[in-house]
Amino acid sequence: MRRLVRALIVVCVLAGGLSAGLAPPAAQAAVTCQKYATVPIQNGRYNVQNNLWGADTAQCIDVTTTGFTVTQANHNKPTNGAPASYPSVYFGCHYANCTSGSGLPLRADTSTFAGLRTSVSMTYPSSGTWDAAYDIWFDPTPRTDGQNTGAEIMVWLNHQGSIQPVGSRIASVSLAGGTWDVWYGNIGWNVISYVRTSGTSSLSYAVNDFLTDAISRGYAQRAWYLTSIQAGFEPWIGGAGLAVNSFSVTSGGTTPPPDDPPPAGGGCRVTYAPTTWGGGFTANVTVTNTSSTALNGWTLSWTFPGNQQITSGWNASVTQNGNAVTASNAGHNGSIPPNGSQSFGFQGTYSGNNASPTTFTVNGTACANG
Repeated sequence: MRRLVRALIVVCVLAGGLSAGLAPPAAQAAVTCQKYATVPIQNGRYNVQNNLWGADTAQCIDVTTTGFTVTQANHNKPTNGAPASYPSVYFGCHYANCTSGSGLPLRADTSTFAGLRTSVSMTYPSSGTWDAAYDIWFDPTPRTDGQNTGAEIMVWLNHQGSIQPVGSRIASVSLAGGTWDVWYGNIGWNVISYVRTSGTSSLSYAVNDFLTDAISRGYAQRAWYLTSIQAGFEPWIGGAGLAVNSFSVTSGGTTPPPDDPPPAGGGCRVTYAPTTWGGGFTANVTVTNTSSTALNGWTLSWTFPGNQQITSGWNASVTQNGNAVTASNAGHNGSIPPNGSQSFGFQGTYSGNNASPTTFTVNGTACANG
């Protein structure tokens, strides 16, 4: 489900006092009822968020050094619609609020990603209607702010009441020591939900296991970026008593080291040349290799700033998901020597303003524009 966070407020209430903008000491807890409050824990390694995005009813969380407990939740949402909130703990970047030293965003085709594991332990109340789920976000670009447009992988450990994920059930699969019903829907981005057929209160698994399955079904791409790993709850009715007792993300038993971001224009340049008429346009795109080594196989990614929709293309395989576009080389133009270039084109429609994209990546590397 969508998590819209319009404001991020870091708060902590310690010994009855309010301290804004300060992370709580490692040995102390924080209590907050702010709708969009975010509280760092473990020296900023993880963030706990109240994230009351879908309702105006009260919700309070008691943050510990390893997780949180929902202490108050007066929700009563229709079960055929969106949930009230997503109180959760996360690792990575969520709407420009990034945890410390996560190394995210991280391309999913790296060895660091392949080694990522996560574990969670939860407690559930006997009342209410809710799901207990991981929310793992991927984007075609290494964005740290706003709504991701690639894939949202939800891993439902448990649920209670007459609720179901986005979309429809498409398969069943054995992963991470359990059997899962696979659901798929698109709400501007792909939502792939894995619902455990036998609920559990704890789980430990390699993040790559679920991404690999999603890729095999055509709903995600290996060149996309992991932006955050989140674990928490979606309550529709009630919710008090839901708790994350512990949460971790590790790589080989340690926190993944930060990856150095690629320099702007680090080895590539993209020229985007549109021809526009009322309601339609074509664009010729040239990818130039400015590095000293040959580029063997390329995938170009960008995000349209408007409502452009691609209708056909040539000399590349072009796919679009919302505003995000990915173009991969055809069989005859995959190799680009140093100082060489390859071009492709496409036709599309638009309304309003056909503004050109300004940020491009080739195989995950930021490119110069023009």
